[in-house]
Amino acid sequence: MGDVREFTELLGDGIAEELRKSLHSVAESLPENYRFDTVDLSHESRKKGARQLYDQAVESMKRTGVGIKYPTATVEESPNAVLRKLLKFSVIHRPVTTIPGIKTNFTGKIDLDIVRVATGGTYDDPGQMIGDYAAASLRVVDRRTCEQAAHYAFSIALRDRKSLTSSSKYTIQRVTDGLFEDIVDDVAEEFQFSGQIEHRRELFDALLAKLAMDPEQFQVVLVLNEYGDFLSDLASGLVGSLGLGASVSLSFNEKGRAEVAMFDASHGTAPDIAGEDKANPTAILLAFSMLLKHIGNNRSADALRGALFECIDEGETTGDLGGSHGTESFTRILIERVGLRLAG
Repeated sequence: MGDVREFTELLGDGIAEELRKSLHSVAESLPENYRFDTVDLSHESRKKGARQLYDQAVESMKRTGVGIKYPTATVEESPNAVLRKLLKFSVIHRPVTTIPGIKTNFTGKIDLDIVRVATGGTYDDPGQMIGDYAAASLRVVDRRTCEQAAHYAFSIALRDRKSLTSSSKYTIQRVTDGLFEDIVDDVAEEFQFSGQIEHRRELFDALLAKLAMDPEQFQVVLVLNEYGDFLSDLASGLVGSLGLGASVSLSFNEKGRAEVAMFDASHGTAPDIAGEDKANPTAILLAFSMLLKHIGNNRSADALRGALFECIDEGETTGDLGGSHGTESFTRILIERVGLRLAG
């Protein structure tokens, strides 16, 4: 049977169960042996004991080191935000690439890695009123998390032979954004031994304009928290879909190595189509492909990603993308194509 690799699996709401069945079917078709340690983070389960469930999820994630998370409903709290805090996720990586068969307003080929500092900025402080007519919030830029994000971003650029652009409003936010850019410059010097990484700065507003006009010139983009939030949606729009994206949230140990990685889809729970065999599992399967690559199973990761793009390009997909398949039949077709790629 070979070695068994265990992952944490965090259940969710809406179409999450259909996505789970699809992912399990794909995982069972691969040549490696996988086992899932399942924690139910659905809203119904959280109502009965959220604290215990989150503790269970954290314990499992720290033990396995990797996890796949299905979409969860944000009601009393955001499970993503809770897990980010408990697991000390400091970096979010969102790859954005042109998908053959998806209609876009841009004809070129985009291959972009957005690396976002996952904490700080203004997002960690809801702010407070100052009298009756003003409000203020504290904006924090933390050296350690910026260093972790910069090391991760430069590692991607080195691995994939890509250029790296750091972006902020350093001419206006001279202290906070200026500190971020200084940290990026320091880390850039550590990678100069390779002599292969081109690093440049862009003001964030200029970056958005250039992405809209000529996104092909950007490869790895490193940004602070709120900038990364805006940029991820804009980039997803460039490739034609907000609902086909996948990302990974990462925490690091004292030596700077990724300690916990949680992979998920960018879309929501889609409760209006739950249980109707209409869910498109592409995003969660792209997240699973990222997970496989993260643990070194590159062959299966590439076969899955390639088969997904092939299905979409040839119109063999679910109804939301104009195809005739339901979730189950799409998964069957996909597994056949993954098998052919692995055999080849």
